[in-house]
Amino acid sequence: MKQLIKTSITGGLSCLALTLQGQTHDRPNVIIIYADDLGYGDLSCYGATEVETPHVDQLAREGCRFTHAHAVAATSTPSRYSLLTGAYAWRRKGTDIARGDAGMIIRPEQYTMADMFQHEGYATGAFGKWHLGLGDKTGQQDWNAPLPSGLADIGFEESYIMAATGDRVPCVFIENGRVANYDASAPIEVSYTKPFEGEPTGKDHPELCYNQRSAFGHNNAIVNGIGRIGFMKGGGKALWKDEHIADSIVHHALQFMRRHQHEPFFMYLATNDIHVPRFPADRFRGKSKMGVRGDAILQFDWTVGEVMKELKRLKLDQQTLVILSSDNGPVVNDGYADEAEERLGSHKPTGPLRGNKYSAFEGGTRIPFIVRWTGNIKAATTSAALLSQIDLFTTFAHLLQARLPKGAAPDSRNAWDTWIGKNTKGREWVVEQALNHTLSLRTPTWKYIEPCNNAYPIMQFEKIETGYSNHPQLYKTDEDEHEDHNVATQYPAIVYDFQKLMRELKAETP
Repeated sequence: MKQLIKTSITGGLSCLALTLQGQTHDRPNVIIIYADDLGYGDLSCYGATEVETPHVDQLAREGCRFTHAHAVAATSTPSRYSLLTGAYAWRRKGTDIARGDAGMIIRPEQYTMADMFQHEGYATGAFGKWHLGLGDKTGQQDWNAPLPSGLADIGFEESYIMAATGDRVPCVFIENGRVANYDASAPIEVSYTKPFEGEPTGKDHPELCYNQRSAFGHNNAIVNGIGRIGFMKGGGKALWKDEHIADSIVHHALQFMRRHQHEPFFMYLATNDIHVPRFPADRFRGKSKMGVRGDAILQFDWTVGEVMKELKRLKLDQQTLVILSSDNGPVVNDGYADEAEERLGSHKPTGPLRGNKYSAFEGGTRIPFIVRWTGNIKAATTSAALLSQIDLFTTFAHLLQARLPKGAAPDSRNAWDTWIGKNTKGREWVVEQALNHTLSLRTPTWKYIEPCNNAYPIMQFEKIETGYSNHPQLYKTDEDEHEDHNVATQYPAIVYDFQKLMRELKAETP
């Protein structure tokens, strides 16, 4: 296990000088609010008209809203891996969508963003969805005892997390390395290979899925009247109720903020919304025009409001850097019969973009991205600069003047000048990773999608355009934002340049 040493904070950093309020130090708190499957067009400050997100809109008014920001991948696990390590997930095997019983994907020997904050004297905490594995080996966790390796080994002193996603077992929270509210009378067993004898499944007993039924898949273990991926036995009082997940995550996040209000803290708050199964708290049900998916967006907005309200109550709002974003693009029908597709109406989860979660098109990785820090980020601004979430690590290191170990955050760059508006163009290019590992390169004016051998144009059940093709694709995105016209044959020299850059990136060994 890593040595977790808090270094003392000595002296002031002129670039971080702030008007002190509730704290006695001169470094900003940092909060990342990371939504799940929230699309570019799902927020009213990004153009949504069928749902209102006043708390996110207020955050945007107090900071800078970016319109060309990208997650590293169009799916959850690789995006989160890249954000926290500053390394492209496609360089490493085993970073695809993780099972609920996956072993640790970020290994203890890797230097993470949380390690960096901790070594700079910050309290560190992770709350909500994890989906990056726990324990040493896949399928060998003992969920009835403290896990021998977990988030404490990669820099998070405190944690209250879902092992994977809401639709995967185990359906319990893990608090600081052990099952929260553990019920000794109901020992936990988890399997992703075979069901447990005597335990009903959603496939054989759909009548027991009284809260939400499967549309496809999601018919293994039944927890809280909802079918899941994977098989589970036991849990008892430790099992979560989906309608209370957001409240539980927010409660623990706010408690962390209160405990550390007199010292700098870094909080990674990864919400469960808008991922399936969408089963928000009763007070949000029926409050939107779009059924439970719209209601879940309202619940996410409430989460943002609670965090910002607590910062103000603690008099920390001006001393806290807040970033809001999403792990990938949206998906409407992702396995449950929740009427999300039927009740979508005129709402466009990806706004003007083509594709969705899983896709190589822009809708897969282009996401909301808001940066707010009073006195440092100009309020009520919008930037079209090209951003990648992989750059958060090195940008934070720049702010703290932190020294990173050799080899840490190998693909991350300092984007501070872009955040504050000094650089209005941003990156020269960003890399996007689709579900099937197809890579794309995006510049301010062009988008290149490499050809792939497993090209299938539509994900049948999800009804998603994949963007996968046997042929190179080139789109002039400054004129063709929806990626309708493949002009690869018209610009062979540009295609060649992109292919050359792609080969160089793949040949790198950070």
